[in-house]
Amino acid sequence: MTESNEQTEPTLYLIPTPIGNLEDMTLRSLRLLQSVDALACEDTRHTRKIYERHELKSPPIIFSCHAHNEDRAVGRILSLLRDGKSVGLTSDAGAPGVSDPGQRAAAAAIESGYRVEALPGPSAVITALSVSGLPMASFTFLGFLPRRPGRQRKVFNAFAETPSALVLFESPFRIAKILKIARECLGNRSTAVCLELTKKFENIHRGSLDDLIEHFEDRKVKGEVTIVISPADRDGDHIEQDPNIPDILP
Repeated sequence: MTESNEQTEPTLYLIPTPIGNLEDMTLRSLRLLQSVDALACEDTRHTRKIYERHELKSPPIIFSCHAHNEDRAVGRILSLLRDGKSVGLTSDAGAPGVSDPGQRAAAAAIESGYRVEALPGPSAVITALSVSGLPMASFTFLGFLPRRPGRQRKVFNAFAETPSALVLFESPFRIAKILKIARECLGNRSTAVCLELTKKFENIHRGSLDDLIEHFEDRKVKGEVTIVISPADRDGDHIEQDPNIPDILP
């Protein structure tokens, strides 16, 4: 009895990779990394670390697929699929296509009539939501916001009355700035700033936007940043700090 129909027809597999801890790979992902005919990676050096950590045998064809060569890489993926090959695709961390290369390859494969399978796995968005302790019956993922403050305000204002949590990625150098704009547009909501999720120096800072602005005002931060902001209530009022949620962690 087989576990799936893998490799019975040309298929593009979207394989999530760890957002930090290299042990966060599913058994199916590890098996596919060894069994696909070819693998497209956002950064081949990054993906090779997974092969080395788990002592995997790499496929015969490995090539890059990133923001600067995506058109050419998508063409190569389609060519491999036409030849009856199975192709895996990984980004540097998390799920391909979610604020990372992969969406264009998936869309092109689907349009050309090929099978596309997305594997479940590591996600900075879901991990941050879970660890935030904030209400999350529904959420809106904003990805990386525009660089200009005016456009950032437009995004926050568009979701100001939405009764769902907001999740976004941000540069470690702009945390205080983006929190100030969020405070201006959304009110003093409960928020979690998640640093280096699943990595050795993971740190979760929880509190009101006012508290977090003060905390990050003159603080230098490194690494990956995911921010979760609590939703507006159903009447459009802003949810203030929940007394059951711990204050800022050291």
